[in-house]
Amino acid sequence: MFGLTVFESVLERLKAEAREAAEQDDEQEIKDDEGPGEIRGLTSGFAGIGTGSTFVSGSQAAAAYLDLYEEPPALPPEPQRPVAAEPPPAPPPHLLRIAPEEVAEDLALNGKEGVDDLLARRRSFARENHPDRAPEDLRVNATVRMKIANMLIDETIRRIAVEKSLGLR
Repeated sequence: MFGLTVFESVLERLKAEAREAAEQDDEQEIKDDEGPGEIRGLTSGFAGIGTGSTFVSGSQAAAAYLDLYEEPPALPPEPQRPVAAEPPPAPPPHLLRIAPEEVAEDLALNGKEGVDDLLARRRSFARENHPDRAPEDLRVNATVRMKIANMLIDETIRRIAVEKSLGLR
């Protein structure tokens, strides 16, 4: 061990210990060939490893099972039904209404709403018209509707604030 690096000396010691362990295992295997020899903690029934019994490969085991396999009875083929292309569903009619007057009509603004009522209408309108919930081809319309609705509601809230500041409400 002199003249060797630390790594080399550790490596030599590990090799010597492995040789001693292999010799002891060989002696133990000769004495007791019933249990798992190299893999401790495994039962003797575990896939035949270390038991001295024959161990078969996966392909041999698969071939043994193929001998037992019976072909299931063939099912009669189902008759092919002509698949009629379903027309795409009609777009929701409210998403086609993008004029400010139509959006105001959908919001049912009458000029007598309170701020809390307007905020509730905004949430309700967003639930029904949000672009994420709209079909792909109508997302632009849904975005326009949301912008118009938010603009109308914000304008109404500003008008209410001005009326309150002037003492008209």
